[in-house]
Amino acid sequence: MCPLSEKTLNPPIKPSTARVFSTEEKQALYDIINSRRDVRNEFLSTPIKDDVLTRILSAAHKAPSVGLSQPWNFILIKDAARRAKIHEAFEKANDEAAQMFPADKQGAYRALKLEGIKKSPLNICITCDRTRGGKVVLGRTHNNDMDLYSTVCAVQNLWLAARAEGVGIGWVSIFNNQDLKDILHIPEHVEIVAFLCAGYVSELFKEPELEARGWAKRIPVEELIKTETWHA
Repeated sequence: MCPLSEKTLNPPIKPSTARVFSTEEKQALYDIINSRRDVRNEFLSTPIKDDVLTRILSAAHKAPSVGLSQPWNFILIKDAARRAKIHEAFEKANDEAAQMFPADKQGAYRALKLEGIKKSPLNICITCDRTRGGKVVLGRTHNNDMDLYSTVCAVQNLWLAARAEGVGIGWVSIFNNQDLKDILHIPEHVEIVAFLCAGYVSELFKEPELEARGWAKRIPVEELIKTETWHA
């Protein structure tokens, strides 16, 4: 029996011609990016259609991942009782967060609507399984957090696809992770990367809500670009 040659094991693979997008297609992408918002209070009660949700999650799953490890999972949460527990966990953490700001900012902080856990028809918890792909993952050998960064790419894909479908997304980050893990029965080796509120929207702020409410301003991109080195 002849041993398999390296050529047989690794047949030559050639890339295909790269697609060239039209001016209209490119503009559509930039429009979606520019109109993406972190939604808190504008959710409609209409359930997200199954085919729409499938397209959105499929877009998230097409994100780049280190070593093609695809470390993400998507926990879909609709149960009212479970979401009530999640909301309680948020309120506990939110009270703690308010105390971290200077006294003159605490009132403004508490006035902000920072979640849509109960109002949105769907919550999505996106996780990162840090064991997926084995102990040694191509591309993660010298930066162990690349799996987390990969999962964030999936979140962004989901967010942009949702915007294209008329679905708003709100990222809720004010939790004690262990509280959320306990409610969702998430294994210890799995990290929570994002907790999202999702639902159709008919109205959105023209600019980020925190900017509209005077909490912060977008920094001009020119101020954030450096050449060759940090101090250049």
